[in-house]
Amino acid sequence: MSNSAFKILLVDDEPDIVEFLGYNLKKEGYEILTANNGKDAIEIAKKEIPHLIILDVMMPDMDGIETCREIREQKGLQDVIIAFLTARSEDYTQIAGFEVGADDYITKPIKPRVFISRVKALLRRLQAAAAVESNAEFGDVRIDKEKHSVFKNEVEIALPKKEFKLFALLSSKPGKVFTREYILDQVWGDEVVVGDRTIDVHIRKLREKIGDDYFKTVKGVGYKFEF
Repeated sequence: MSNSAFKILLVDDEPDIVEFLGYNLKKEGYEILTANNGKDAIEIAKKEIPHLIILDVMMPDMDGIETCREIREQKGLQDVIIAFLTARSEDYTQIAGFEVGADDYITKPIKPRVFISRVKALLRRLQAAAAVESNAEFGDVRIDKEKHSVFKNEVEIALPKKEFKLFALLSSKPGKVFTREYILDQVWGDEVVVGDRTIDVHIRKLREKIGDDYFKTVKGVGYKFEF
Protein backbone atom coordinates (compact mmCIF):
# COMPACT_ATOMS: atom_id res chain seq x y z
CA MET A 1 0.00 0.00 0.00
CA SER A 2 1.60 3.28 -1.10
CA ASN A 3 1.85 6.30 1.20
CA SER A 4 -0.63 8.22 -0.96
CA ALA A 5 -3.30 5.68 -0.02
CA PHE A 6 -3.05 6.67 3.66
CA LYS A 7 -5.10 9.52 5.09
CA ILE A 8 -3.77 11.23 8.24
CA LEU A 9 -5.67 13.72 10.42
CA LEU A 10 -3.54 16.19 12.40
CA VAL A 11 -5.20 17.82 15.41
CA ASP A 12 -3.45 20.59 17.34
CA ASP A 13 -4.45 24.07 18.48
CA GLU A 14 -1.01 25.43 17.53
CA PRO A 15 -0.99 26.27 13.79
CA ASP A 16 2.82 26.14 13.60
CA ILE A 17 2.88 22.54 14.76
CA VAL A 18 0.13 21.53 12.32
CA GLU A 19 2.00 23.23 9.49
CA PHE A 20 5.34 21.66 10.47
CA LEU A 21 3.96 18.13 10.79
CA GLY A 22 1.77 18.45 7.71
CA TYR A 23 4.69 19.65 5.60
CA ASN A 24 6.85 16.67 6.55
CA LEU A 25 4.05 14.17 6.02
CA LYS A 26 3.12 15.61 2.64
CA LYS A 27 6.74 15.23 1.54
CA GLU A 28 6.31 11.50 2.19
CA GLY A 29 3.21 11.43 0.00
CA TYR A 30 0.50 11.11 2.66
CA GLU A 31 -2.90 12.76 2.30
CA ILE A 32 -3.23 15.25 5.15
CA LEU A 33 -6.34 16.57 6.94
CA THR A 34 -6.13 19.15 9.74
CA ALA A 35 -8.18 20.47 12.66
CA ASN A 36 -7.30 22.89 15.45
CA ASN A 37 -9.81 21.69 18.05
CA GLY A 38 -11.46 18.52 19.23
CA LYS A 39 -14.96 19.28 17.96
CA ASP A 40 -13.80 19.86 14.39
CA ALA A 41 -11.56 16.80 14.59
CA ILE A 42 -14.53 14.57 15.43
CA GLU A 43 -16.60 15.92 12.52
CA ILE A 44 -13.72 15.55 10.04
CA ALA A 45 -12.96 12.04 11.29
CA LYS A 46 -16.61 10.99 10.90
CA LYS A 47 -16.70 12.32 7.35
CA GLU A 48 -13.26 11.28 6.08
CA ILE A 49 -12.47 8.10 8.13
CA PRO A 50 -8.70 8.65 8.31
CA HIS A 51 -6.26 5.78 8.76
CA LEU A 52 -4.31 7.62 11.46
CA ILE A 53 -5.17 10.49 13.82
CA ILE A 54 -2.35 12.41 15.50
CA LEU A 55 -4.02 14.18 18.38
CA ASP A 56 -2.65 16.82 20.74
CA VAL A 57 -3.47 16.16 24.39
CA MET A 58 -3.49 19.75 25.66
CA MET A 59 -6.18 21.68 23.79
CA PRO A 60 -8.68 24.26 25.12
CA ASP A 61 -12.41 23.48 25.48
CA MET A 62 -12.18 19.80 24.54
CA ASP A 63 -8.82 18.20 25.31
CA GLY A 64 -7.31 15.24 23.48
CA ILE A 65 -8.50 12.69 26.04
CA GLU A 66 -12.16 13.67 25.62
CA THR A 67 -11.77 13.97 21.85
CA CYS A 68 -10.31 10.46 21.66
CA ARG A 69 -13.12 9.08 23.80
CA GLU A 70 -15.77 10.57 21.50
CA ILE A 71 -13.98 9.42 18.35
CA ARG A 72 -13.91 5.86 19.65
CA GLU A 73 -17.67 6.02 20.22
CA GLN A 74 -18.33 6.85 16.55
CA LYS A 75 -19.38 4.06 14.22
CA GLY A 76 -16.59 3.25 11.77
CA LEU A 77 -13.84 4.88 13.86
CA GLN A 78 -13.16 2.17 16.43
CA ASP A 79 -10.23 0.79 14.43
CA VAL A 80 -8.59 4.07 13.42
CA ILE A 81 -5.05 4.35 14.80
CA ILE A 82 -4.85 7.23 17.31
CA ALA A 83 -1.51 8.58 18.53
CA PHE A 84 -1.38 11.33 21.14
CA LEU A 85 1.00 14.20 20.62
CA THR A 86 2.18 15.57 23.93
CA ALA A 87 4.97 17.33 25.75
CA ARG A 88 3.80 15.65 28.94
CA SER A 89 5.28 12.32 29.97
CA GLU A 90 3.45 11.73 33.25
CA ASP A 91 2.27 8.15 33.65
CA TYR A 92 -1.27 9.22 34.54
CA THR A 93 -1.64 11.06 31.21
CA GLN A 94 -0.61 8.00 29.25
CA ILE A 95 -2.83 5.74 31.31
CA ALA A 96 -5.80 8.05 30.74
CA GLY A 97 -5.07 8.07 27.02
CA PHE A 98 -4.84 4.31 26.70
CA GLU A 99 -8.03 3.90 28.73
CA VAL A 100 -10.01 5.96 26.20
CA GLY A 101 -8.60 4.06 23.22
CA ALA A 102 -5.28 5.65 22.22
CA ASP A 103 -2.81 3.38 20.45
CA ASP A 104 0.45 5.22 21.11
CA TYR A 105 2.18 8.44 22.17
CA ILE A 106 4.51 10.77 20.25
CA THR A 107 6.40 13.15 22.52
CA LYS A 108 7.29 16.77 21.75
CA PRO A 109 9.68 18.24 20.72
CA ILE A 110 9.66 16.29 17.48
CA LYS A 111 12.50 15.74 15.05
CA PRO A 112 11.18 15.23 11.50
CA ARG A 113 13.00 11.95 10.84
CA VAL A 114 11.91 10.46 14.15
CA PHE A 115 8.35 11.64 13.59
CA ILE A 116 8.14 10.12 10.11
CA SER A 117 9.61 6.88 11.43
CA ARG A 118 6.95 6.71 14.15
CA VAL A 119 4.17 7.40 11.66
CA LYS A 120 5.41 4.65 9.34
CA ALA A 121 5.56 2.22 12.27
CA LEU A 122 2.00 3.08 13.26
CA LEU A 123 0.74 2.55 9.73
CA ARG A 124 2.58 -0.77 9.47
CA ARG A 125 0.69 -1.75 12.61
CA LEU A 126 -2.55 -0.90 10.84
CA GLN A 127 -1.56 -3.04 7.86
CA ALA A 128 -0.59 -5.90 10.15
CA ALA A 129 -3.97 -5.74 11.88
CA ALA A 130 -5.75 -5.75 8.52
CA ALA A 131 -3.83 -8.85 7.51
CA VAL A 132 -4.98 -10.80 10.55
CA GLU A 133 -7.60 -13.22 9.33
CA SER A 134 -8.94 -16.47 10.70
CA ASN A 135 -5.58 -18.10 9.92
CA ALA A 136 -2.70 -15.71 10.61
CA GLU A 137 1.06 -16.07 11.05
CA PHE A 138 3.32 -14.07 13.35
CA GLY A 139 6.92 -15.11 12.86
CA ASP A 140 7.10 -18.75 13.95
CA VAL A 141 3.61 -18.66 15.49
CA ARG A 142 0.38 -19.42 13.63
CA ILE A 143 -3.19 -19.13 14.86
CA ASP A 144 -6.23 -20.81 13.33
CA LYS A 145 -9.20 -19.11 14.94
CA GLU A 146 -11.80 -21.32 13.28
CA LYS A 147 -10.21 -24.47 14.69
CA HIS A 148 -9.17 -22.79 17.96
CA SER A 149 -5.60 -23.95 17.38
CA VAL A 150 -2.19 -22.32 17.84
CA PHE A 151 1.05 -23.63 16.37
CA LYS A 152 4.69 -22.73 17.00
CA ASN A 153 7.17 -23.98 14.42
CA GLU A 154 4.23 -26.07 13.13
CA VAL A 155 3.90 -27.87 16.47
CA GLU A 156 0.45 -27.44 18.00
CA ILE A 157 0.33 -25.74 21.40
CA ALA A 158 -2.44 -26.80 23.74
CA LEU A 159 -4.23 -23.71 25.04
CA PRO A 160 -7.26 -23.80 27.35
CA LYS A 161 -10.28 -21.78 26.22
CA LYS A 162 -9.47 -18.58 28.13
CA GLU A 163 -5.80 -18.57 27.11
CA PHE A 164 -6.81 -19.01 23.48
CA LYS A 165 -9.37 -16.18 23.68
CA LEU A 166 -6.79 -13.91 25.30
CA PHE A 167 -4.20 -14.71 22.63
CA ALA A 168 -6.75 -14.27 19.83
CA LEU A 169 -7.74 -10.86 21.23
CA LEU A 170 -4.21 -9.51 21.65
CA SER A 171 -3.03 -10.82 18.27
CA SER A 172 -6.07 -9.37 16.48
CA LYS A 173 -4.38 -5.94 16.54
CA PRO A 174 -0.60 -6.32 16.81
CA GLY A 175 0.97 -3.40 18.67
CA LYS A 176 -2.27 -2.11 20.16
CA VAL A 177 -2.43 -1.71 23.92
CA PHE A 178 -5.45 -3.45 25.43
CA THR A 179 -6.46 -2.21 28.86
CA ARG A 180 -7.06 -4.69 31.66
CA GLU A 181 -10.70 -3.65 31.83
CA TYR A 182 -11.22 -4.28 28.12
CA ILE A 183 -9.49 -7.67 28.31
CA LEU A 184 -11.67 -8.74 31.23
CA ASP A 185 -14.80 -7.65 29.37
CA GLN A 186 -13.87 -9.41 26.11
CA VAL A 187 -12.39 -12.61 27.50
CA TRP A 188 -14.31 -13.16 30.73
CA GLY A 189 -17.46 -11.13 30.08
CA ASP A 190 -19.98 -11.42 32.88
CA GLU A 191 -18.18 -14.32 34.52
CA VAL A 192 -17.04 -13.86 38.09
CA VAL A 193 -13.27 -13.35 38.08
CA VAL A 194 -11.55 -14.39 41.28
CA GLY A 195 -8.56 -12.20 42.12
CA ASP A 196 -6.98 -9.19 40.46
CA ARG A 197 -4.14 -11.25 39.02
CA THR A 198 -6.26 -13.42 36.72
CA ILE A 199 -5.04 -11.72 33.53
CA ASP A 200 -1.43 -11.74 34.74
CA VAL A 201 -1.55 -15.49 35.36
CA HIS A 202 -2.93 -16.15 31.87
CA ILE A 203 -0.33 -13.87 30.28
CA ARG A 204 2.41 -15.70 32.16
CA LYS A 205 1.15 -19.02 30.82
CA LEU A 206 1.03 -17.65 27.27
CA ARG A 207 4.61 -16.41 27.63
CA GLU A 208 5.72 -19.84 28.81
CA LYS A 209 4.02 -21.62 25.91
CA ILE A 210 4.44 -19.14 23.04
CA GLY A 211 7.36 -16.93 24.05
CA ASP A 212 8.21 -13.92 26.23
CA ASP A 213 8.94 -11.61 23.33
CA TYR A 214 5.41 -11.67 21.95
CA PHE A 215 3.64 -10.26 25.01
CA LYS A 216 4.50 -6.79 26.33
CA THR A 217 3.36 -5.30 29.60
CA VAL A 218 2.33 -1.63 29.57
CA LYS A 219 2.72 -0.61 33.20
CA GLY A 220 -0.51 0.53 34.81
CA VAL A 221 -2.54 -0.04 31.64
CA GLY A 222 -2.56 -3.55 30.22
CA TYR A 223 -0.89 -5.67 27.55
CA LYS A 224 -0.06 -5.74 23.85
CA PHE A 225 1.10 -8.35 21.34
CA GLU A 226 4.15 -7.69 19.15
CA PHE A 227 6.11 -9.77 16.67
